[in-house]
Amino acid sequence: MIEVKNLTKVYGQHRAVDNISFTVNDGEILGFLGPNGAGKTTTMNMMTGFISSTSGTVTINGHDILDDPIEAKKQLGYLPDVPPVYGDMRVDEYLEFVCDIKRVKKSQRAAMLDDITKTVGISEVRSRIVKNLSKGYRQRVGLAQAMVGYPSVLILDEPTVGLDPKQIIEMREVIKRLGERHTILLSSHILSEVSAVCDRVMIINNGKIVASDTTENLEEGADENVQLIRIKGDVLTALDIIRGCEGVNSADTEPCEEKGCTQIRVYAQRDNDVRADIVRGLTEKGIDVLMLKSGALTLEDVFMKVINGEYDAPDIKENKATDVSDMVEAADMGAFTIGDGTSEEADRDASDESEDNVQ
Repeated sequence: MIEVKNLTKVYGQHRAVDNISFTVNDGEILGFLGPNGAGKTTTMNMMTGFISSTSGTVTINGHDILDDPIEAKKQLGYLPDVPPVYGDMRVDEYLEFVCDIKRVKKSQRAAMLDDITKTVGISEVRSRIVKNLSKGYRQRVGLAQAMVGYPSVLILDEPTVGLDPKQIIEMREVIKRLGERHTILLSSHILSEVSAVCDRVMIINNGKIVASDTTENLEEGADENVQLIRIKGDVLTALDIIRGCEGVNSADTEPCEEKGCTQIRVYAQRDNDVRADIVRGLTEKGIDVLMLKSGALTLEDVFMKVINGEYDAPDIKENKATDVSDMVEAADMGAFTIGDGTSEEADRDASDESEDNVQ
C-alpha cells in the first residue's frame, strides 16, 4: 500500500504540489492523470524519493521514503517514459546488471528472469543488442527491469508512448496481467488506455487532486446526457438550432465516417430529453437528420470538464487521489536511478521543469 499525507512541494513562490493526501490500495491499478504542468511528475518524483518534499510524508508498505529509503525503494519498480536501458548491452546482460544493482541473489536470478521475460514477452530477444530492438521491445525491456526483484508496486509513466496500435494493445494486456500480482500506478495521456486497464482514476490540476473515483462513477457523476446526431445540410445553422434548444448545454462537430455528412455531439442536462426538439428544429430548416442516438460520456469528456472547472466532482475523502510517480528504481541507495542522473541533478531538473510550467 502507498500512503501519501499532506505532500507539498514549493519552488520559490510556486506551489507545484499543494498539500495532497491519498492512498493506493494493494492490488489496485490506478490511473494518474493531469495536464502538463499540473504537478503530476513532481508528485511522482517525491513519491520515489528522487526529490525531497517541502512537507508531508510518503510511505510504501509502511516504510517512509525519506526516513527508510532502502526498504521503501525495495518495494518499488519504475518504468519512466524513456526506458532506462543501455543500448550497447544485450538484453540478458542488461537484466543481469539490474539484478546486481538490486542485489538479487544469484541462485534466484535464472528462474526470476525466465519468468519476467516470459511475462512481458521478450524471451525470444534476450540475446539481442538492446539498441537493435524496436521501440516496443525496448519498452518491454524497460518494464522487465522494473519487475526485477518482484517489487510489490510498479510505477509506469507513459508505458505505451510512441508505440504503434498493435504494440499498444499488447502492452495493455501485459499491464492487465501484471495487475494480478502487483499494485500499479499508471500515468498516461491516452485516456482510452486508462479506461481499459485501470480500476480507479485520479486527476490532478494546479497541484491539487480534483477528482478520484472509478471511471464509471466519474462518467456517471457528470450531470449530462450525450446525443450523437448525423446530419446533411448547413452545419452552422444546425449548430445554432441545437444550441438554442432548451436543456442543451453545448454542441460541437466531431469526425464523421460518412462522406458528405456532419456528426454533432450534443451535451444536455441529464433529465432533459432534447431529441424531439432538435429533430423538429432541424427538419423545419430543411436539414436532414440521418442518425440520432444516445451516447455516453467518455473519460476524455470528464477529464476536460474537470480541468475546465465544469464538473462538480464528489468530495474527495481526505483529499485522497492517486498520484504516484517516477519512482527511482533503487534497491539499496538513497536515490539511485539506472542511467546518468543523480538525486541532486534530479532535484535541479525538477525545479527547472516546474519553473517552466508556471502558468
